[in-house]
Amino acid sequence: MMGLRVLLALAYPVFAHLASARSDGGWAALALADIVLLLLLEPLLKRRLWALSLLGMCLLALWVVSQSRYALMPLLAPPVVFIALVAWLFGRTLYAGRVPLITRIVEGLYAQASMPVSPALYLYTRQLTVAWAAMLAVLAVLNLLLALCAVPSGVLHQFGHTPVLAVTDEQWSLFANVLNYGIVGGFFVVEYWLRKRRFPHRPYRNVGEFIQQMARLGPRFWNELMR
Repeated sequence: MMGLRVLLALAYPVFAHLASARSDGGWAALALADIVLLLLLEPLLKRRLWALSLLGMCLLALWVVSQSRYALMPLLAPPVVFIALVAWLFGRTLYAGRVPLITRIVEGLYAQASMPVSPALYLYTRQLTVAWAAMLAVLAVLNLLLALCAVPSGVLHQFGHTPVLAVTDEQWSLFANVLNYGIVGGFFVVEYWLRKRRFPHRPYRNVGEFIQQMARLGPRFWNELMR
């Protein structure tokens, strides 16, 4: 299931960018169908009747929209909604009385290796949680602004308003479906390098071991983390 989820997640930006670059409603419908499959994957693999019915209704709706002038508009939503959701997942753990999200992950990783978490690392992980929440929130706002200003498929243009600062659909897509991932990936790489220099004594030696140990925390840990 994890492999299928990764494939679907990687396929979406490709389909979405092709839709925007070619102004093609068919590719747009395929990109959105990819998201529907990603969200319904687990119940579909368990052959749940409600999931199959919902999938059928979604595919029918996507086909209808793909034949209309609004075919590309639904593609504007995922980069805003999903990034804003992840920013909220980070940000909500910063409230008083809660443990910052990255602090909880680090506690889990260090507990696996029976290593203590230093006060300096506690402070760093809280600051890092703030940084991730802020960076993702800024990205969500930028994606929203570009979704409003894209021409001809942006929200303002579709409803008869001329954006003060217009961008093409392809320019919007390059940011939403390519640069978003580059910015997030670059942030992770730079932060990982800084953390490696500042905290050399860690329970993992490289990125490969880091990912393995993250996976070893198990579904129960990740489910509790998302609550």
